[in-house]
Amino acid sequence: MPENLFGLPADEGNKAKPERVTGAPRVQRPDRHQILLRPTHLDALLAEDHRARIVWDFVMGLDLSGLYAGIRAVEGRAGRPPIDPVILLALWLYATLEGVGSARAIDRLCTEHDAYRWICGGVSVNYHTLSDFRVGQGTVLDDLLTQSVAVLMAEDLVDLERVAQDGVRVRAGAGAASFRRKATLEECLEEAEACVEALKKELDEDPAGATRRQTAARKRAAEERQRRVTEALEQWPDAASKKKKAEREKKARVSTTDPDARVMKMADGGFRPAFNSQFAADTKTQVVVGVDVTNLGSDMAEMPPMVEQIEARFGKPPDEMLVDGGFAALDAVEKVTNAARPSTVYAPVTKPKDTNRDPHARRPGDSEAVGTWRERMGTDEAKAIYRERASTAECVNAIARNRGLQRFLVRGLHKVRAVLLLFALTHNMMRGAELRRLAAAAA
Repeated sequence: MPENLFGLPADEGNKAKPERVTGAPRVQRPDRHQILLRPTHLDALLAEDHRARIVWDFVMGLDLSGLYAGIRAVEGRAGRPPIDPVILLALWLYATLEGVGSARAIDRLCTEHDAYRWICGGVSVNYHTLSDFRVGQGTVLDDLLTQSVAVLMAEDLVDLERVAQDGVRVRAGAGAASFRRKATLEECLEEAEACVEALKKELDEDPAGATRRQTAARKRAAEERQRRVTEALEQWPDAASKKKKAEREKKARVSTTDPDARVMKMADGGFRPAFNSQFAADTKTQVVVGVDVTNLGSDMAEMPPMVEQIEARFGKPPDEMLVDGGFAALDAVEKVTNAARPSTVYAPVTKPKDTNRDPHARRPGDSEAVGTWRERMGTDEAKAIYRERASTAECVNAIARNRGLQRFLVRGLHKVRAVLLLFALTHNMMRGAELRRLAAAAA
């Protein structure tokens, strides 16, 4: 029987204790003044399957003639050449993919991050150029979204047989405290106009003053304030029309920093300034085929414009349109169903107050389109088709949220739409790469 549990030799348990070490510890410390010779080139910084390369290949496959059309620097004439639009577009797509939505952040990453430096390829960029590019190319970005889907349709990867639409309310850049009633807006406008006139007078009286530059900057800021307050007053009747007539003067308010924003009920039940973003996606592939944005808190009127947009983009409307109950206004169902090129609507029917009445039975006064829709949604086949909506439209919204679609850093409907188009392009870029991979594997 051994003297210890594991039967070790007797001397193993009687080893001498290690000698206590004294003195200062020796460690490897950083030496940041040493000269390093690292012969390399930018292309060697990224792996062959890096996502930045996917972004670059996607951009190079697009027709970017719309971006080059406005460039005034041409061969044989003087003038400094601008940054290649390919670089700017690729930077924004990659930044969106990585959840970066700030032009200043991209500017910093272009000097600190290998992927951004690889995209730039030695070309220096700045946040101002990046910001102007994002909000100034909305029409081109819209055309590129059509291109991204048309290419996949030509490869028989997307067919527009069935499209799901959903809205997502995204926090606006305007603060809640920036909303003012009409009377307050008029006072703000008077103050802004007086400030602009005072600064103009100051510049005229002392044109060579040491603070001229500062005064000019203050004047520009005051003029911008005046412009926004003026726009807010122009938007006030629209905001007031959404209120009861007796409450308009008291409750109708418009933001002085982003007049297009409206206070909406958000997913968490709170009320905040926001925009109602709309995405429509093919149910088989989750490819985004339509993008829109409004400042209406309701989705009731959003289905017909989306169907018309898809038809304008691709020459045909979707065969079937899947939307949730928030879109199922009777006039919207009738308009889409009775269009020259109709789409079949799949949307849940509102439950009647009378629990004994069949919600899927035709009602007195229903048009043929509405009555047919009610009856269709009572069938098992329609219910099975409708279940595809959540796994498509809501998944697209969730992916956009994960990529940073939490709050808009730009102001105004047209700028917000440009941001949404970048999200849609980024989404289609990654879906296209995956669809082609799957098609190649199946071949």
